[in-house]
Amino acid sequence: MNVARYDFACAEVNGMVYAVGGCGIDGDSLSSVEVYNPDSNKWTLIESLRRPRWGCFAFGLNGKLYVLGGRSNFTIGNSKFVDVYNPERHSWCEIKNGCVMVTAHAVLGKELFCMEWKNQRKLAIFNPEDNSWKMVPVPLTGSSNIGFRFGILDGKLLLFSLLGEPDYNTLLYDPNAAPGSEWQTSAIKPSGLCLCCVTIKA
Repeated sequence: MNVARYDFACAEVNGMVYAVGGCGIDGDSLSSVEVYNPDSNKWTLIESLRRPRWGCFAFGLNGKLYVLGGRSNFTIGNSKFVDVYNPERHSWCEIKNGCVMVTAHAVLGKELFCMEWKNQRKLAIFNPEDNSWKMVPVPLTGSSNIGFRFGILDGKLLLFSLLGEPDYNTLLYDPNAAPGSEWQTSAIKPSGLCLCCVTIKA
């Protein structure tokens, strides 16, 4: 990279890898952004974010780069802003209604699914077509929060228990199911405590 950094967001868009924000070697927060081209094996600095940002996450969808969560020098607490980069226009724009303190996220189909720390009983689903969010209740019983990590399998969202609660069955959400039948349970469970997860079908 051109700028040494840690605690940055990273995502792939159209075969290019983006490293966004983070903190530099002196601990100062960064607004700089770099893109890696695997064909040339080079990192190139592109237009910076409008504000420094670290501890955030990024994802690619519909040919654009989205950056959510984390913190900024210009916000109190975690940032609600969504930074969106258009590679064709080489420019950033901003959406002001993002999630805060996201503990799990995954892209499924043409939507982003998030779980917020403050509300683990609802899925927050982002539609980039109109930049809208909708909330879907998670069918949990009892008063305790599970602590989720997400996986994707066969076009469905898996909600794994981070805490490994013995009575919890992995939840499976099918966004294409008929209304009222979106939620099922699955026998798939992590082999142990995990901080992140990826599901692979051979």
